[in-house]
Amino acid sequence: MTSKKNKTLSGIICLIIVLGFFGGLGWRMGVDHMLNTVMQTAFRLLLDTVFYLMGICVIMGAISKLFVEYGVVDLLERLLRPLMKPLFNLPGVASLGAVMTFFSDNPAIISLSKDKRFSSYFKKYQFISLTNFGTAFGMGLIVIVFMVGQGYAVEPFIGLFGAFCGCIVSTRLMQRFVLKAYPKYAEETASVMDMEEEELHEEEQKSLFLRTLNALLDGGKNGVEIGLAIIPGVLIISSLVMILTFGPSADGTYTGAAFEGVELLPWLANKVHWLFEWLFGFTDPHQIAFPITALGAVGAALGIVPNFAAQGWIDGNAIAVFTAIGMCWSGYLSTHTAMLDSLGYRELTSKAIISHTIGGIAAAIVAHWVYMGYAAIAL
Repeated sequence: MTSKKNKTLSGIICLIIVLGFFGGLGWRMGVDHMLNTVMQTAFRLLLDTVFYLMGICVIMGAISKLFVEYGVVDLLERLLRPLMKPLFNLPGVASLGAVMTFFSDNPAIISLSKDKRFSSYFKKYQFISLTNFGTAFGMGLIVIVFMVGQGYAVEPFIGLFGAFCGCIVSTRLMQRFVLKAYPKYAEETASVMDMEEEELHEEEQKSLFLRTLNALLDGGKNGVEIGLAIIPGVLIISSLVMILTFGPSADGTYTGAAFEGVELLPWLANKVHWLFEWLFGFTDPHQIAFPITALGAVGAALGIVPNFAAQGWIDGNAIAVFTAIGMCWSGYLSTHTAMLDSLGYRELTSKAIISHTIGGIAAAIVAHWVYMGYAAIAL
């Protein structure tokens, strides 16, 4: 009986919120114009942004799989391994998680953590912090290539460095939180590898042509899956964010065209614009829409960049900061819960989110100040 009452109450609250939100938009824009704008914006995002992102995902997926097939990922893992302990307080094999999530997406760290040979290198507190460590590099290659495609060659790599620094902050903070809550995890091993479970597999001998072809096609297929996965985020989240970010048409009226809106986010950002300008170097209040969108889906956040560029709202500093915060956050609000749940540590989700929020802010701040240094040298 109580369950039915709770469902009824939650249903009423949900209905009030939805009707209030769209009722407010309809009152300001006109119901017919609001509906047309929502559909036109989603349609334009699908054609102009989603298919472009999917193309990047397919190409990068193919290249990533090729790197895995011919040992480039292993090479990168060996090069990065010496940095793991001093910077992240993680065993050297953790570098493989960074490389794999950089070339794909956040959930790649889950598949690695399920491997007992991989997890046996970690103490429990280190193992739990893998969610923060891996998330900071999710979709990194796609984000960087997308930003380079917007005409910026140096700024995305400044953002990559910012994300790297943000990852250190997030991972170390998460480890401190876990040890404070569970001191015994400092000595307990994440898993013990049973030697009888370790099987050796002989790779089937294939020709160079077949290995290359299979890697390209399999990687491209994975890219399609990632491209399909970002469609809901781009169409739903980006459409709503754009309606809350953009204003009416040039003559101040609403026509139902794509990318019209009520400018709520810039109005709110203007109230504390001095803070974002000081922390991130944002020169326009509209820029706050990117990190807000990246909280849910970095693919959706990327979807708003071309329109911001067309409006003249972004510069080199914004690209560096967007890359850093986009990589570091990369939709962690929608993935951390599932990732920790799959690892069996759901109760630590709030600590992971707090740590990663701070890490993302640190990434953006580092990217801003490094860009300022670069701009001063370039002049």
